Amino acid sequence: MTERKAEERESTLLSLEQKTDICTGAAMSRKAYDLTVLDLSGHSFITDYFFICSGNSTRQVQSIADAMDDQLSKRGVKPLGKEGYAEARWILLDYGELVVHIFHHETRKIYDLEGLWGNAPVVYSHEGEPAVD
Repeated sequence: MTERKAEERESTLLSLEQKTDICTGAAMSRKAYDLTVLDLSGHSFITDYFFICSGNSTRQVQSIADAMDDQLSKRGVKPLGKEGYAEARWILLDYGELVVHIFHHETRKIYDLEGLWGNAPVVYSHEGEPAVD
């Protein structure tokens, strides 16, 4: 089996929950806080899960995105789309069934995705405290 086919096979073998766990570990390793995973499967055709977390600075927001992308890429999972990286106020990583939103803490308050999707069940939540530099 070629290396590329092995990577494609591994990617399809990762469940939604495994991808979510990988993102959680990557986010926590970069000191992300207020992690929330919403189950949108019964509420939207866009995706199954929203993974939402915050960082204190644009550099931290980018670092969180890089860690998630790196950890999933190592397992053959590439994003379908990536938005907002340069500005790093709200980075969106689209993995199909899992859409990741990494917010600068001030921007997260403005858009309030949890409030907008308030009827969606919370799959995971870890409030945590913002890292103090």
